[in-house]
Amino acid sequence: MLALRRSLTKALAARTQAPQVCSSFATGPRQYDGTFYEFRTCYVKPSKMNEFLENVKKNIHLRTAHSELVGFWTVEFGGRMNKVFHVWKYDNFAHRTEVQKALAKDKEWQEQFLIPNLALIDKQESEITYLVPWCKLEKPPKEGVYELATFQMKPGGPALWGDPFKRAVHTHVNQGYTKLVGVFHAEYGILNRVHVLWWNESADSRAAGRHQSHEDPRVVAAVRESVNFLGSQQNMLLIPMSFSPLK
Repeated sequence: MLALRRSLTKALAARTQAPQVCSSFATGPRQYDGTFYEFRTCYVKPSKMNEFLENVKKNIHLRTAHSELVGFWTVEFGGRMNKVFHVWKYDNFAHRTEVQKALAKDKEWQEQFLIPNLALIDKQESEITYLVPWCKLEKPPKEGVYELATFQMKPGGPALWGDPFKRAVHTHVNQGYTKLVGVFHAEYGILNRVHVLWWNESADSRAAGRHQSHEDPRVVAAVRESVNFLGSQQNMLLIPMSFSPLK
């Protein structure tokens, strides 16, 4: 009788417990590495663009002494003009906090880099992103131009659109139409946003590869599947600065 009561008690407790949800089904593949990438965009006053770039080039070493610069570009096409885009890598959020504290104490950086440049900038934006789990940051074989394609996906996260998006990206890469540098998923900023950073030898080679891909039924089929989850998209053509690690 006692054993029967215990069995009934366990069965009742199991029924009243909250259902267990597998996170992999809830959100799709996750990035367990704490490393993240901060996307920073500076909108420079039109009459001050050359002065801004010269000062950054001269004093960027004061900033890279504190954390790793992935790339620094000027925006050639796409969106507002007189814009620069740069990416910084951090081990985790504690690491970024330590860097910010160190910069706050670095008088040389403040006096030679920060204060002079702030007077030349209209607006700044910051976005925190992770590399998607199926992608590693790749370095191109030589100098070229970059395209940052930004996709605003429908709400639901990678569990909803992750696999179709991955197939669309890999189809472009596998056919050799362009070289993939990295795929980034926004963590802070506008959510459900994915950035794909591509490399090409030139703007013309990028255009040629794009035209060829439009005629490839494999690419067309993969993209057609992915756009079912797409809200909007935009892109920018980026020109690397001479000191940019990604050239």
